[in-house]
Amino acid sequence: MLKKSIGNKTSSNTGTAISLLSEMVIHPLRERLYNELHSRPFQSISNPSQLTHIVIQHQGELKQQEYAFISLLCNRFQISCPAEPMPCFYQDFGLFNLRWERHLEYSTYTFIHQAPLTDQPFIKNAIDYVPSGWFEHMPGEVISAVHLVIEPEDIKVSNEHKVEIFFDNMLLIASAPVNSKAKVWSSFKLHEDGFARFLIYQQDLSSEQLGRLVQQLLQLDTYRLMATLGLPLAQAINSELNQLDLQLQEVTTCIAFGTEKNDRELLTQVSKIAAKVEDFRSQSTYRFSATNAYYDVFLQRIEELKEDEVSGYMTLQEFLMRRITPAVKTCQTAANHLEDISRRVTRASDLLRTRVDMVLQEQNQKLLKSMNRRARIQMRLQQTVEGLSVAAISYYGMQLFETMLSSLPSLGVAYNHDLVSGFSVPIVIFLVFVGTRFVHKDLMKNLDEKTDK
Repeated sequence: MLKKSIGNKTSSNTGTAISLLSEMVIHPLRERLYNELHSRPFQSISNPSQLTHIVIQHQGELKQQEYAFISLLCNRFQISCPAEPMPCFYQDFGLFNLRWERHLEYSTYTFIHQAPLTDQPFIKNAIDYVPSGWFEHMPGEVISAVHLVIEPEDIKVSNEHKVEIFFDNMLLIASAPVNSKAKVWSSFKLHEDGFARFLIYQQDLSSEQLGRLVQQLLQLDTYRLMATLGLPLAQAINSELNQLDLQLQEVTTCIAFGTEKNDRELLTQVSKIAAKVEDFRSQSTYRFSATNAYYDVFLQRIEELKEDEVSGYMTLQEFLMRRITPAVKTCQTAANHLEDISRRVTRASDLLRTRVDMVLQEQNQKLLKSMNRRARIQMRLQQTVEGLSVAAISYYGMQLFETMLSSLPSLGVAYNHDLVSGFSVPIVIFLVFVGTRFVHKDLMKNLDEKTDK
């Protein structure tokens, strides 16, 4: 009974688990993050098979055009079209399967024909089963195109010397991935049809393992191309940066030792260098960052291959690393050189602005001194004018006072005219002087109040 009771309780708890979770606040991105792990699953591929892998660069655009392009193929075979926001689409079209994936700046189209070869490898490929007129509407630019053939041959007894025939007798790179359970051959060169080629011999891998191996190889080819996409830009920028470096060195020498060039000319030259540097940064920042990101994923895919050496041949890792790593390092060097010049331009610009500010301060000081001297002169002139004004006003005041005195005899007032006139002169001058100073102080007081406001 105890066991039965516990069992009923457990069943009850399990049944209420979902209802309890439904009562909680769920993060809006929870389901999306769970589904992200399964958005691009490995494809199960049988042996033998032929694949054609095409990578189209769209720079994050052409989303509607791509959807219309895939829908056109689905409508031709009367198959349901994919949901528009889907990042990955897989469909069986009869003679071939299509796996489409959309990434940040490129999309991949993988055509799979799972059947034995009717002729030698690469004579008839998976893309030959797709209607040729459909490709005329493909949006974007082709960055990678690969034919891949999987053959069920005994690796230990296979005639390896015949493999060169399938690659137009080009120099081959060989690898034994998945701990020597398969052999991979490639020349990493474009053949007459414009496609690169991979040939896989294997017998012991399951469909899932084989699909994972195929996806790793195709991604390896895609990421190594995307990682080196910034190399031409880096090479072009490096030559320009060397010229800017010499120009900046000339400017800093002029700042340090002084030349016939004035600060205005130097500042103009630094501004032109800064404008070019910012233009290069706007062109290359995203491309160089993407180069580093693709290179990191490329290194991860190389490690995941777990390849062993095939006697007499370079492995994929040896061949690719010795060629891709210098290209990525060139992009990193260009990016570092660009940032170094940008910092030096900033420092040179700060030095020139400091010198210009010092010159402006000296000019301002001279201007202030000149203004102070003019103010003193104006004060002296004002004081002189005030003195003359006091004299003139006093003179006209005495004239008015004399007129008043001349009218007193008619009123019967007797006085000594010369004595009264003589004593009234200093009194009038004093009164005029006090009145003038009072008006002057009142005007200065009102001016100070307006200035404070």
